[in-house]
Amino acid sequence: MSSTFDFRSVAKRVLDTEVAALVQLDQYFNQDFTKACEMILSNQGKVVVMGMGKSGHIGNKIAATLASTGTSAFFVHPGEAAHGDLGMIEPGDIVLAISNSGESTEILSLFPVLKRLNIRIISMTGKPQSNMAKLSDAHLQITVPKEACSLGLAPTSSTTATLVMGDAVAIALLEARGFTAEDFALSHPGGALGRKLLLKLSDIMHSGAQLPMVTADTVIRDALLEISQKGLGMTAVVDDTQQLVGIFTDGDLRRILDKRVDIHTETIGQVMTQNPTTASPDMLAAEGVNLMQEKSINGLMLCDNGKLVGALNMHDLLKAGVM
Repeated sequence: MSSTFDFRSVAKRVLDTEVAALVQLDQYFNQDFTKACEMILSNQGKVVVMGMGKSGHIGNKIAATLASTGTSAFFVHPGEAAHGDLGMIEPGDIVLAISNSGESTEILSLFPVLKRLNIRIISMTGKPQSNMAKLSDAHLQITVPKEACSLGLAPTSSTTATLVMGDAVAIALLEARGFTAEDFALSHPGGALGRKLLLKLSDIMHSGAQLPMVTADTVIRDALLEISQKGLGMTAVVDDTQQLVGIFTDGDLRRILDKRVDIHTETIGQVMTQNPTTASPDMLAAEGVNLMQEKSINGLMLCDNGKLVGALNMHDLLKAGVM
């Protein structure tokens, strides 16, 4: 179905309007911004984010970003707060109140109670002369030249500016705390980053009865049976005390077949690769990936003081979501 309406020109206008709003936002990264960040950084309690309507949706995201970057935070709906959820806020917390107009009745009605509880308030508004701004301990200004909505009614540029201001606070606090990728992973254990930074080789290695292992005097034919049964494309070669002395892989098999080695009489000790690359089971899985790529190998034996304790291959790392 064809249309004569130019959707793309409207989209470009929206983009231009919102970009212009963000460009001028940097003037509000001033002493008030520093004060708000210092309040949160020195605070021992939580940051409780509030907002009505679209500001509430943005506030939810800001709370989530703060929480995932080292600042204890959560969102409370102002309407629910007035009917019991205010009990979730404790002395020592900081309230981050968001309202573009700065005159949200639902939020302003909570100010007397918050003040009585000695809870400090940071407001984020587009009107520095609003009641919320005046009654707050610190004010983050998010004024925009105009909304992207052609009617000037739907919150668009203002919500984008609010989101960016929230991100700026969160990342400023992250860097001030020295928050690391490992810290981030601890709050995202189910995500890809968490798996890369928290998962150890011991968490995914094959061990015990699943571990492919033969001694040096095992004939190649029987070693191939061990490889086939364990399904890792390789087998470890160990001595009587289970110390690793070598490795034999599918690649090694192709090489000895080219040399017409008799797999029924020759022992694995005669054709194995000695001093293979090994790793500790305590190594991070991401480090294991780097090691295997660096050495151009598809399998890795894991040892503790030379004693074989586990094995894994690239498929195991891929299956674990590390790659």
